Amino acid sequence: MSDANEPLPPKTHTYPQGCFFKSLEDIKDKKIVVMGLGLNGGGEASVRFFLNHGAFVLATDMKTEDDLRTTVDSLNNDIKLDKSRLSYRLGEHRIEDFENADCVIKNPGVKYDGNKYLAVAKAIETDISLFLAFSKAPVIAVTGSKGKSSTVSAIYYGLKQSGFNAFLGGNITVSPLTFLDQTDETTPVVLELSSWQLADLRGRKLLKPKVSIITKIIPDHQNFYHSMLAYVNDKKLIYADQTKKDFAIFDFDSDPAADGGTLIDNWGNIFAKECKATILRYSKKALPEGILGVWQEKNGRGVARLSRKILDTLPQDYEKTTETVLKDLIVPGKHMRANVLNAALVLRIMGVSPERIIEVLGRWNGIEHRLEFFHECKIGKTAFRFYNDSAATVPEASAEATQAFGRPVIFLTGGTDKGLDLSPIANGICDNGKNIVPKAVYLLSGSASDKMMGDFEAKKIAYKGPFASLEEMLAALKSDLESQCDDFKNPQIVVFSPGSTSFGMFKNEFDRGNQFKAGVKKIFG
Repeated sequence: MSDANEPLPPKTHTYPQGCFFKSLEDIKDKKIVVMGLGLNGGGEASVRFFLNHGAFVLATDMKTEDDLRTTVDSLNNDIKLDKSRLSYRLGEHRIEDFENADCVIKNPGVKYDGNKYLAVAKAIETDISLFLAFSKAPVIAVTGSKGKSSTVSAIYYGLKQSGFNAFLGGNITVSPLTFLDQTDETTPVVLELSSWQLADLRGRKLLKPKVSIITKIIPDHQNFYHSMLAYVNDKKLIYADQTKKDFAIFDFDSDPAADGGTLIDNWGNIFAKECKATILRYSKKALPEGILGVWQEKNGRGVARLSRKILDTLPQDYEKTTETVLKDLIVPGKHMRANVLNAALVLRIMGVSPERIIEVLGRWNGIEHRLEFFHECKIGKTAFRFYNDSAATVPEASAEATQAFGRPVIFLTGGTDKGLDLSPIANGICDNGKNIVPKAVYLLSGSASDKMMGDFEAKKIAYKGPFASLEEMLAALKSDLESQCDDFKNPQIVVFSPGSTSFGMFKNEFDRGNQFKAGVKKIFG
């Protein structure tokens, strides 16, 4: 339900329809400002793209050249680039650069509202808008609060293993501009899209995915949006221009934790009422008769209910069919199984047989920084297995990580607050007779950890820390494990799942995960 007096989302910026560039040839000799060179590849890919198409490019970033050394060196050392057309403005932005540019290529993390530099730009594009304007590839677009990266990675893996010449890009740190010239009508492209990337498409009418998926919605980025309605309003753009010939996959399960105070108990129902595409749903339990989609059975298998009317790859004598499309998985956790089940549904839509889907996705071993198993060592006679879940940047994801292995884990968590309620972590691990309580909890220092400590103390959950660095936390962990000298027959699980951002101590969650892995290998050998 929703409240009639519920406030409307704040007014948002709408871009002109279409793309500033009418063709790729139109780029030649244009003056381009790339706003946000960054370290994750998007800014660098945009610089390369425009240089390769004959533009004059100014790369500007508030970070200094030393901060951006990896990206700057990568560009400067590439002998194939015409660097006579490339200049930098690092450590600052200058208003005249934006005034004089034909077009500004915007970083998705930069707010438009109140930004004096973007306000004077003649035109604004992003790497996503450029790709959508010039590629004819069928797009499978995924957004949501958690599970996006796992979902797109499983879809991409499944497509490749099933013989498709597929590509993967977007928020997963691969700019689609890097493979634009390799795409056509036969090459499906899987795009992970953040709410910010979607906001940069508002009004353009460029995103018309063959399949859209919105994974579980929970409060996120509230330091940026300050409202769940504004946050979800951007998510809705993923299906805004779909038609009945397209597919949209939404959550079926109610989730009171997702309302963020909006009194909405199921975002999937809201999306389904608005969306013009053919609707499919996903659930943790059997869908009611008449609802098409996928669900998880008690034995863990994934089941799809589809009809001949919407899926022309089914045999002619099928009006409606229920098929098993998922069995055993390598990756742990019920939440991961839900992500892979949505991938199975996409593969079925793309014409892959249930038998092939079961075989292919059963071999998928997950992705880096998401419950990634990377190291095992022995202390005494006990084996310890280390998992890196650094990409868990919301508390609900960390809570699920503590339950994913079906037995108690040693839980490493904490980081920087981004305006979220951190209580789901404490609620997810407190001993209420249902949840699995960790063997031990270690906290990395940060503003989010400060909030967690209050939650832990209220529920009488013991913890150690907070520790000022990963090295300090890992050293304390090793000392504790060596002093306990318990011998267990089964390997013990150590999982690093911060449930918060990495600002201040790390460049981003990927840097955090890499530093964690390096620290474990150094300290635990």
